[in-house]
Amino acid sequence: MGAECHYEVAQAAYIKVVLHALKHRASPVGGLLVGRLPEDNASTVQIADAIPLTHSQIGLLPSLELALIQAEEHFGAEGFCVVGYYHANERYDDAELGNAAKKIGDHIFRYFPRAALLMLDDKRLEGLLKGKGRDLVVQLYTRDSSKSWHQAGSDGSSQMTIKEPSANVLLLDYISSEKWQDIVDFDDHLDDISKDWLNPDLFK
Repeated sequence: MGAECHYEVAQAAYIKVVLHALKHRASPVGGLLVGRLPEDNASTVQIADAIPLTHSQIGLLPSLELALIQAEEHFGAEGFCVVGYYHANERYDDAELGNAAKKIGDHIFRYFPRAALLMLDDKRLEGLLKGKGRDLVVQLYTRDSSKSWHQAGSDGSSQMTIKEPSANVLLLDYISSEKWQDIVDFDDHLDDISKDWLNPDLFK
């Protein structure tokens, strides 16, 4: 089912994924992807927002369940739901989608069979920062009928686009102004509940 899908990612979601990873460069980071369910026959999943979750050891912890419940309550009222997960590895040279991220993806897949996993590509990000590349700095993974997660697009069957074509230009502006310092994740919120992990004012 996932292999037939097209994923349209909003600029804000894309930028949040990268900023979250840049804030915690020495840690694995992860978060939820929120979007609209496609209509019955539609093949496009719209990923509208990214919700930063953690910058510590990633696993199916009670805090993940709590975050999922709170996210569903908040975004459900707006007609959105959790449609995937994003992840960035701790080490720059680690390009593998790890078991912890896959387990969280599997957990979301149970509720939403077209779930997406977005993985930060550090080498592409470095190229973008050096002005040597313009490619998107995240890779899309989807789950196939054998219950395995595979990088999408290698066979042309599953595609991802960013809704706004100038997303990387804006991303570089935010990076140059160190906007990543302002992003808050659920870990931060648990440490200080005055910090809003939904980041409503991040781009204002």
